[in-house]
Amino acid sequence: MTERNPPPAATTGRVRLDRWLWAARFFKTRAQAKAAIEGGKVHLEPAGAGARPVAATDGSSRQRPKVSKEIAVGDVLEIRRGWTTQVMEVTGLSEQRGNATAAAALYRETAESIEAREAERARRRMENAGLRVPQRRPSKRDRRELAKLKHGDTDPP
Repeated sequence: MTERNPPPAATTGRVRLDRWLWAARFFKTRAQAKAAIEGGKVHLEPAGAGARPVAATDGSSRQRPKVSKEIAVGDVLEIRRGWTTQVMEVTGLSEQRGNATAAAALYRETAESIEAREAERARRRMENAGLRVPQRRPSKRDRRELAKLKHGDTDPP
């Protein structure tokens, strides 16, 4: 084949990272995928390195890949978009953008990632409702103030 017509992903077993992110519908355009990769929002753990816990920040086997890095089935990607961080295992390869069902078949989100994302979502929902989880147990004075707030001023004179 010529240089301008690369072989399909099915024969090579590898796909460029920016093209895969676009085909899997993580980003609307390849330019957005490229910007996210260059901005450090995407990290790669090659297949065979083992699944990494979501909270680990040591970066032992994580790589900050280049846009043209070729990925294979079994690689683990950490993708940060807005408030959410998703850890995905690559289960399929595609260079063409298909429908949402076909895109969902290209990856599998880890259980730890789903739990962490749901916990973060619940925490943000509580904070938006005005409920902040205190860092410590309320003092006696704090409890009195809460009681006043809930039940009105009922302290004896």
